[in-house]
Amino acid sequence: MSKYCLGVDIGGTTVKIGLFTKDGEVKDKWEIVTRKDEGGSFILSDIAASIDAELKELGIKKTDIIGMGMGVPGPITADGTVLKCVNLGWGIFNVAEEAKKLTAISNVKVGNDANVAALGEMWQGGGKGHENMVMITLGTGVGGGIIVGGKILTGSKGAAGEIGHITVNYNEEDTCNCGKRGCLEQFASATGIVKEAKRLLLISDKPSQLRDLQYLSAKEIFDAAKEGDELANQLVDELAKYLGIAASHIAAVVDPEVFVIGGGVSRAGEILTTRIKQNYEKNVMFALQNKAFTLAELGNDAGIYGCAKMVLD
Repeated sequence: MSKYCLGVDIGGTTVKIGLFTKDGEVKDKWEIVTRKDEGGSFILSDIAASIDAELKELGIKKTDIIGMGMGVPGPITADGTVLKCVNLGWGIFNVAEEAKKLTAISNVKVGNDANVAALGEMWQGGGKGHENMVMITLGTGVGGGIIVGGKILTGSKGAAGEIGHITVNYNEEDTCNCGKRGCLEQFASATGIVKEAKRLLLISDKPSQLRDLQYLSAKEIFDAAKEGDELANQLVDELAKYLGIAASHIAAVVDPEVFVIGGGVSRAGEILTTRIKQNYEKNVMFALQNKAFTLAELGNDAGIYGCAKMVLD
């Protein structure tokens, strides 16, 4: 009788793999290097070999596996086709079918990595207990995932949930990596807040401990804000303003129960969620007020949890 499922989160540096029971308990988890040589042609075969080796060591037969969920950093169609993935060197091909051949696992589900991370957080993390959730991931960029009725909202080409490219500032002159101007990612990412800090430090004469730092990072800015630094708090307020505006726009479309804030910047904690919520309430229509804003809880494991959940669903 099948007892387990696999969650495989493919990142640009490492592939995280988790073995789950049918009840959602992690039995084992491990990582392998993402080998991107020759257009990423080794990635899936490396995953298959690693799974075979781990199952053999654990004494688990392939017939004991219900299926495998996979998260990929790119848009994925319903049948498991990736529509180009620059980070891995992949073009357009059916990941699900190729993975089935290499692993001999017949049930393979594939989703966008940000979307499956959101599913993981809904299942066992910061969104647990809710079936309508939006996850906003604040890292080098801004990503996200939308869960409606307990299911990932993918859109027609698997590109739904690109929260970082909602326009929040129509006066911005710099161009975002996506080709637009004024995207949320330009202000609310770790990269964005550092860029804004450098700009503000040049045009403002306010005293700030940030001026004494050799290396400026999002963490340093939030730490300074918590200590009462006026200029740092101005930067955090600006970031929270744009996130609150973006969240209000998202709520008007999908009406979630909760917003879960994840990614490296989320380690700032409640100073972030509290201020985002304040700005959200200022900008959202009355019927959509009083949503919960929580922090993600699964960290780097959110992806493997979400991948497993795709299979168990």
